[in-house]
This record gives sequence, structure tokens and C-alpha cells, in this order.
Amino acid sequence: MREKEVFYRYLSKKGLKRTSQRDAVLELFLSNDSHQSAEALYHTLRSHHSNIGYSTVYRTLKLLKECEIAREVYFADGRMYFEHNFEQPHHDHMVCTRCGHTIEFMNPTIEALQDRVAEENGFLPVRHTMVIFGYCKDCRDKRE
Repeated sequence: MREKEVFYRYLSKKGLKRTSQRDAVLELFLSNDSHQSAEALYHTLRSHHSNIGYSTVYRTLKLLKECEIAREVYFADGRMYFEHNFEQPHHDHMVCTRCGHTIEFMNPTIEALQDRVAEENGFLPVRHTMVIFGYCKDCRDKRE
């Protein structure tokens, strides 16, 4: 996988060692396409790697972010999650504040509008995130 090559080159460039714990975090992160918290990854890893600590998981996720394999996203619960970033198209999120269901979407009209607003204000965007909070269809139906 190219992500692994990118990560190992990044570790080498930073003068950091490749360890079995970092490899385990990388493997688990890459094996799951959902939004993942450091806590959830830690609890999953602890069942197979009793010698791994939470700080190792968190620091490894930060390294994955630094080398652009992962990106941070924040949702309604205020916690930080990580999602795949390597060669992934930009997308935004809608999050149900009742059940936590997350919908990823892409909308070229919204993207063009954001670019136009930035240009009108002399602003050069580097990256952005958009999260719309509300109720998913199921929770909205239950509410009515």
C-alpha cells in the first residue's frame, strides 16, 4: 500500500523509528473506512497488543495526520476523529445530533461558492471543513 510507504518515509525523514506499535495503529487505521477516534482505536488495539499505550496511539495518529494519510474531523460530541485523507477526494459532513449518524457528501456548487467568497475577500484557502449538524431522517421522523 502506498500509504504505508508514505508513512515509513515520513518516519525516516523525521528521524523516528518504525515500531510494532506504530505498525499496529497504521494497520488498524487503514483497515477501517469509518471515522475513528483515538480512544476507539486504542481499545481495539489493547485486545491484541497489551503493551500499547493510549499516548502511542494518539501520537501515531498525529503522525498520520502530519504526513497527510489522515485528517482530523470534529463532530457533535466535541471529540476528535480521524478519517482517511491519502488520495481521497474532499468531502463535507452532515451529523445527526441525536444518534450521531454521519453522512459524507460532495457538492460542487457549495465548493464553488466557498471559492468565490474567499476570492472576493482576497483570501487564499488552504483547506476547509464543513459540518452541518441536525437530525437524520430517522431521528426527524421520530421527533415529529
